[in-house]
Amino acid sequence: MNRLSLCLAALALFSLPAMAQNPVEITADNFTLNEANQEAVFTGNVVVVHPTVTVWAPRVVVIYGEGGTSDIESFEALGDVRLETDEQTATGERAVFDPKAQTLHLTGNVTVVNASGTVKGPELLVNLDTNTSTFTGADGNRVTGVFTTQ
Repeated sequence: MNRLSLCLAALALFSLPAMAQNPVEITADNFTLNEANQEAVFTGNVVVVHPTVTVWAPRVVVIYGEGGTSDIESFEALGDVRLETDEQTATGERAVFDPKAQTLHLTGNVTVVNASGTVKGPELLVNLDTNTSTFTGADGNRVTGVFTTQ
């Protein structure tokens, strides 16, 4: 398939469950649906557009449960991943969203840039229920931040 455009209305990517009614558009060079493994794989210039965030990655894997594609268990973006909202941009090598836990785990040279500054570190865990973001150092790499004052 070439430049597949697929709208998964039930995929509540990076949002609270109340946002599940909003459509998500995914475009990619290729799309494979493996029903036996309950896995949807998008590869090649993947762009995921949700009303609150846009994600770019070379590969996106969506695992769904017994309820079919409307029962998303996890969403994983792999490669040179970029997530962008109206207020900030985050980059890393891997992003995993767990809709049940309402967490986003971004790993691999993570950088978050917004109007108040830049924070870098090996990994970032965002709890969307509590609006808490935690950067963690690993393997001798520390978290660094540069903040602007106004």
